Amino acid sequence: MKSQPDLKLLSTFMAVVNRGSMAEAAAVLGYVPSAVSQHIAALERGMGIELVVRRPGSRLILTAAGRSLAQAAETLFDATARFQDDANGISNREIAELRVGAYPSAMSHLLPGILPALKPLGRGPRIRLVIVETDKGLPRVRSGDLDLLIAYRYQPEDPPAASREWTITSLGHEPLVLVTGTRPGRRPLELAQCLEMEWTSGHTHNPDRRLLHRWAKELGISPDVTLETEDLHSMLAMIRAGLAVGMIPATLIGADSGRPGVDRVVLPPAATPLHREVLAVSRPGARPPIINELVTLLTEALDSVQAGEQRTANQVTSPLRPT
Repeated sequence: MKSQPDLKLLSTFMAVVNRGSMAEAAAVLGYVPSAVSQHIAALERGMGIELVVRRPGSRLILTAAGRSLAQAAETLFDATARFQDDANGISNREIAELRVGAYPSAMSHLLPGILPALKPLGRGPRIRLVIVETDKGLPRVRSGDLDLLIAYRYQPEDPPAASREWTITSLGHEPLVLVTGTRPGRRPLELAQCLEMEWTSGHTHNPDRRLLHRWAKELGISPDVTLETEDLHSMLAMIRAGLAVGMIPATLIGADSGRPGVDRVVLPPAATPLHREVLAVSRPGARPPIINELVTLLTEALDSVQAGEQRTANQVTSPLRPT
């Protein structure tokens, strides 16, 4: 055989197989019987082997080669039909798998409460989760390696910036809370009392460190950052141990509310509440429906975090004592 059989000829052959005669196959296909006969002859010439035994006055009989070809063609057409169904689904954004990247604390404290609501019956595409920081995730969105990135931005000038390379949706703002280790039986510290203590934050050029310096400058204070780490869970552990003061995202504090060990620092009225913006970043174009569902659920979760933190902040207030 010089090349693969023509699909049109194979379709005619399968009609003959299923109907048992060229005349009936011709009626189904809308051909004249001679055209069907010509198709079968052309298929046999192309394959170099007899497929059908023609006997006047009786139904057609398939040769061994004809039976084998019928089985192979049936498999081919079934696979083609499944492929067409899948292709139609993909064009309608029915995706088999989506790859979602998220920064570590979102992965550990936001997504676990959301994913069960997103897929209560295991419906929709499989979601593959990837832990990745914002700066490392943005190139992966650009390349198509990630379908969605849950990112953060501490200050408006931080990446991701507006670009034709991606679509950015603001999901809300996650409060940042200044905390110290718990002091049993004693009131939470005020900011002025924390200035002689050691502080923990990210490395010098990290977004959280730059935000802390800007905030401190506005208040006219100079916190002494001696414990540097990019891992928020390590930062929280050092604070719990009484080794430092630090800014922690409210999601971590709220999620660990069952584990005592930190107190919110009482801030002066002039202190600007700090937060980081949480973003959904994807490539341009329409998103699959399940991505839109995920974005909605994350927005609702952040709204809940903000409301809860506001209630807690209202409770942790006291007049400033002179230093």
